[in-house]
Amino acid sequence: MSTTPTTIATASDAAPRPLPNPPQPEGTVSRARGHIGRTVTLSLLSGPALAALSIVGPFAGAEEHVVTATLLGSFAVAWVLLAYLTTRWTDQPQRWAFVPAGLMGAVAGTVLITSPTGNASGWVWPPALLALVAWMVVQSRHQLLSRTRILVLYPVFAALALSAIGGGYETYRETRDSTASAMPGSLVDVGGHRLHIDCRGSGAPTVVLEAGLGGVSPMMASWLAPQIGATTRVCVYDRAGRGWSESASAPQDGEHVATDLYRLLRNAGEAGPYVLAGHSTGGIYVLNFAKLYPDDVAGVALLDSMHPDQYDRMAAWPGFYEMYRRASAVMPTLARLGIGRAVYGTAYADLPEPQRDAQREFPATPRHNRSLRDEFHTIRTAMDQAAELDTLGDIPLAIVTAGLGHDADWSPMQDHLATLSSNSVHRRLPDATHQMVVEDEGAARQASEAIVDVVVAVRTNTPVNAEEA
Repeated sequence: MSTTPTTIATASDAAPRPLPNPPQPEGTVSRARGHIGRTVTLSLLSGPALAALSIVGPFAGAEEHVVTATLLGSFAVAWVLLAYLTTRWTDQPQRWAFVPAGLMGAVAGTVLITSPTGNASGWVWPPALLALVAWMVVQSRHQLLSRTRILVLYPVFAALALSAIGGGYETYRETRDSTASAMPGSLVDVGGHRLHIDCRGSGAPTVVLEAGLGGVSPMMASWLAPQIGATTRVCVYDRAGRGWSESASAPQDGEHVATDLYRLLRNAGEAGPYVLAGHSTGGIYVLNFAKLYPDDVAGVALLDSMHPDQYDRMAAWPGFYEMYRRASAVMPTLARLGIGRAVYGTAYADLPEPQRDAQREFPATPRHNRSLRDEFHTIRTAMDQAAELDTLGDIPLAIVTAGLGHDADWSPMQDHLATLSSNSVHRRLPDATHQMVVEDEGAARQASEAIVDVVVAVRTNTPVNAEEA
């Protein structure tokens, strides 16, 4: 009789059961929940993303304090997200991130309310930021047990530290440069603020040089003024908020600039009528002056000048305008971090000293970049105001046009400027760019010759020399 073996199930034959989590040593952080690397990365990327969207969107072209507060507030949001999301979604909570979030948010609110324009805090916030970075490094080393600390957090910390170092250096340079730069000429009150003017040479009519967009007097004093000064009296000056001039109480349009210049020349004792020579945007201000004070204008020279109608007549200019309007609003904030020193530290190498050093110094500062932002904010108004001038009559007019770097719309607009006077000449510089007209010694000499031809035509009451350069 056969027997069937009986199988006796044992505990060892049963399906394995999961073991409970082994006890963790005290202080060990569990990694079982969430993806810490992804959470940290996305949180911190939200800061620059929010800042970029705000600056190109609702706060495009805003004043410095609004842009600075927006940037700080955006990064405060990123630190809040880092602290909150890592606490909620992962087993490595980074609650220390609430500290930089709170500090940046508080500073953003203070900046927004006080609207500072000076740099009194420039000796305070850089060391405070360095101390905060050191504290965050210590906290993250204890609480973030992931390569993300090295790959993501440490580069952020390094950027903050570099910002602090750059900000401290900018404060030092502004203090040093303000005491080391000897101002040529004098400051003259024009009603509420003083403008810098420097006049050299002798003879009449006096030539007044008007710098271009964001320009300062050292550029115009480098090559143009000495060459013109050999023939007649010549003046360079700085518009409000620029170079050695004091700031105005509000951004100035073209008529405000022209009125300031009129008062400056009268109060400085410089007799008119004048030959006005404007480079680039300076040409717009010259046309505004000629519109408001025609009896004080003996002649005009437009050096690769903007055209009053170029927003509508130049296909590429509206796009450039919108781009630069946004970019110029960010520049004052970036300049506080010393970025301008890096940009302009080796620029303008072809200029003579001491103009070269001053030309490098001024555009690097937050103050200059606030002035540039304000100027670009009002440039379309200034162009519309200049467009109201439809003729200069028969006063001598010289148009100097650079041949390189312009699109096809530029030359016809320059030809149109030449029609503003029945006594005009159009000189073309085929080997010069827009900036070379004032920055390059050779091109500036040709521009100076055109201005001197206007001076001679005024003196002799004859047609301006039509000989091509």
